[in-house]
Amino acid sequence: FRLWWDGVASAKQKLQVHELVGQGCLEFVLGGQVMHDEAVTHVDDQILQLTVCENKYLTQQNDLAMTDQTGETPSLGFGSVPSEQRENSVDSFGASAMTPTLFALAGFNAHIISRIDYDLKEIMKNDQEMQFVRRGSRSLLAQQEIFTHVLDENGYCSKGFYWNEKDVFPDPPWDGMDPNKTVPVTLSNVQHYADTLSYNVRRRAPWFLTRYMLWPWGCDRQFFSASVQFANMDHLMSYINKHISQFGVLMVYTTLGEYFQTLYSEHEPVQVRDHCDFLPYSSDMFHSWTGFYASRSGLKGLARRASALLYAGEFMFTRFMLAPHRFLDQAWVLQQLQKLPWAVSEVQHHEAITGTHTPRVSDMFVGCLSNGMHGVQKLMSAIIQDRFPAHTGLEPGGYFAVIYNPLAWTVTTIITLTVDFPEVSVTDESGHPVPAQVQNSKEMPSVYDLLVLTTIPGLSYRYYVIKPSRRAKGDTQETEAMMANTKQFGHRPRRHDSSMGRRLAHVENDCYIVYLDKDTNLMHSIWERCPTPKPPPHPALPRSVLPFICLPSVCLQVHWAQNNQTIQVAQQFMEYEVNSDEDQGPISDNYVFTSNETMKSAWETVGMEIVKGELVTEIRQYFYRTVNDSDPTYTIYSRLAPRPLGSDGELLGHRIEQEYRVGPLELNCEAILRTSTNLITGRILYSDNNGTKMQCRAYKHHENNIAQNYYPMTQSAFIQDRQSRMVLLSEQAHGVSSQGSGQMEVMLHRRLLVKQPWALSVNVMLNDTSVVHSVLWLLLGPSTLTRDLGQRSGVALQHRPIVLLRELSETARIHPRPQHQEAVTLPPSVHLQILSIPGWTYNSNHTKHMQNLRKDNQAEAKAESRRVLLRLRHLYEVDEDPVRSQPVTVNLQSVLRGLGSVVSVEERSLTGTWDVSTLHRWHWPAQEPSHLRGLCTSGSS
Repeated sequence: FRLWWDGVASAKQKLQVHELVGQGCLEFVLGGQVMHDEAVTHVDDQILQLTVCENKYLTQQNDLAMTDQTGETPSLGFGSVPSEQRENSVDSFGASAMTPTLFALAGFNAHIISRIDYDLKEIMKNDQEMQFVRRGSRSLLAQQEIFTHVLDENGYCSKGFYWNEKDVFPDPPWDGMDPNKTVPVTLSNVQHYADTLSYNVRRRAPWFLTRYMLWPWGCDRQFFSASVQFANMDHLMSYINKHISQFGVLMVYTTLGEYFQTLYSEHEPVQVRDHCDFLPYSSDMFHSWTGFYASRSGLKGLARRASALLYAGEFMFTRFMLAPHRFLDQAWVLQQLQKLPWAVSEVQHHEAITGTHTPRVSDMFVGCLSNGMHGVQKLMSAIIQDRFPAHTGLEPGGYFAVIYNPLAWTVTTIITLTVDFPEVSVTDESGHPVPAQVQNSKEMPSVYDLLVLTTIPGLSYRYYVIKPSRRAKGDTQETEAMMANTKQFGHRPRRHDSSMGRRLAHVENDCYIVYLDKDTNLMHSIWERCPTPKPPPHPALPRSVLPFICLPSVCLQVHWAQNNQTIQVAQQFMEYEVNSDEDQGPISDNYVFTSNETMKSAWETVGMEIVKGELVTEIRQYFYRTVNDSDPTYTIYSRLAPRPLGSDGELLGHRIEQEYRVGPLELNCEAILRTSTNLITGRILYSDNNGTKMQCRAYKHHENNIAQNYYPMTQSAFIQDRQSRMVLLSEQAHGVSSQGSGQMEVMLHRRLLVKQPWALSVNVMLNDTSVVHSVLWLLLGPSTLTRDLGQRSGVALQHRPIVLLRELSETARIHPRPQHQEAVTLPPSVHLQILSIPGWTYNSNHTKHMQNLRKDNQAEAKAESRRVLLRLRHLYEVDEDPVRSQPVTVNLQSVLRGLGSVVSVEERSLTGTWDVSTLHRWHWPAQEPSHLRGLCTSGSS
């Protein structure tokens, strides 16, 4: 609508839109830029896409600010009362448990979903449970419940009642058939149409408790000629309404707002559903829509990195603009910021981030994201340059690096830079040497990786000068970064014999000792370190544990010294082979994952390097599909870093960072990383809902077992038994499953070629030849430890420090006296989700704001630069952690320190649209069961 309104619509058409809105014939049911996907989007980005469109478009455009027929309330989408807000997510591929909480906090009263599992929908029809009150959060429960309506058809269409003058697609259909040429309604056939429709309505009626039924008229790519469609609808509806006694049905046109208002006025009690989600979605026995969790993995990674950069840019800009600073043109600054929010919001669409679009559309998304990221990077560089003006007197040849921490916690981490000289010195803003390490680059043979250990306070930056070392022999005045030692291991073939594990090498940090098998180039075991003496170089299993045979894989063996338990872990790159010809059975495509249950090993030989330095040890493993391949299909870079002193350092030491390179894949295969352990988990997996609450995923026995038991992993997943937990944290969305007890597998990449004309016509082949780069952090240990570290580590992975580099020259150097930075430090259970200057023209009272806009709808809205949008998120659900789950008091003056005087504080709805004191949401009469009825077999954790 925005693109049409701004670039296509004539003045007459805009007037017609105003008239339709004023008459109640047109209603904006969501108000976001897109209808976002609910499975693989992060909650931060869901909120963003709602916020930018509600506040930067629908309620900011003066030519959209209209009154309804009473002349008192704005009528475009968001009225002066929250009851004007609705939500419609009929086309998302499954419904997340985060959705009802998100929309309730945004002020919505009701919610529609459609695509839920086909067999579950049949059960709900029979039990008259297609309408219910949904409580998405265990912490908020009834405080943020929302009425939910499930559309009764498998999708969201009423088939057989549409009349179009054009084909479904703009081009002629491939088979020459002309769909949707339904015979128009005439006097001779109207009785037949009326009989068919009324029968359909009466068949559906028993599925609902109320006498009012929602009939969604139309479907994808219909209403090409709305006048023709409505002429036929009018004729049919008029005939039915003239014969109510005959058909038993009365039909009226309605908006969703009117429909829900009618239901609410009836005050019929409805069932309560708990905090479980509707994932995965299957449209029939062999069509499980779990493939899109990993489709176009590269785009998923780019979208998440763009989002992280956007938030970092917002934080830096806000603290820069509201603090004393040198001159920087505000109009130019806002111009650099305006593209990326729209691009990140756009890619959250349910046919975008899902990877279910065509290659040309994918190129468009990548272009928009890249352009937006470039603008934000220019902005952040300009801010740094403005704070630290150029000075002369420093010889050229090095780099000036600014490392910005976008988290409101102190962060200790390792930053990786690329330099083209091996002898390098690194100093901070005071000229003091900084712990650093140089090693051969893992990607480019002609350059070097420079690893810098840095500790950065919240929302602050550190400055480093990186230059070639020019010290004379024997000179000790200049401290160089230490060069790491690299040990090469030749290619080793896959082996199955019992000699594995006899010749071991080991690397270690403060938390783990990792043993590597010299005969296979695979990991053999990992021991947790503790204050007790080191374990023997060849760890032996307790007698109570059966011998563990290492498969041709990456094998780990983990020992917890605290409870004398040995945990065995084996990581394998595997590939599911899938069918591409519908004549041979169910296929996989962009949406659907249908494995033929044939799995093969993805490599024949593996090479290894161990890069060992005083600061970091890196294990590089290269997996080759055949013995003659020169380039690996799979690569793992595993890094162990020290655990520096201080509570902020424990996150660094307790994780094993693993970076993956996957591809190009062969046709029609799905690449996974399977991690097998001897934890007794009963095939129970936990994965997150949109980067927030963890959802229990109990294994379901089904005809399509593998695909039906795949779930989205937006940020984290884990398996556990009574004593220990293994956690995987991801920087982007993947598919995750537990196909066996103690197993967890992550789908990293897909490449498919569907050999069907329909697939060619809509180009859902997913012939993705790219090499994807993914990052996973692995945490192993007692559940008490990993529970505490997992939440914060997940946020730290999503929002890693931003590196800004400038080449040093005679006119560029660090300021001799850096300006003081006010650090922001929140409690460890609280995450600063957003701190921005939204730029909205605003009034605290939403009605007055709309009235102000209507006073002069020709005037341009001016950006408000003194209003800050602050959003905080508690990371722990109630009862999740005995300490971290407790309520937290935050001093807002401390959070906003350095921005000037706080004049007033308003608590607003999640998107910032409403003052919560004026937000009066509907409270639906609910049938409270003795225990909340869930939509899954297990509870959350």
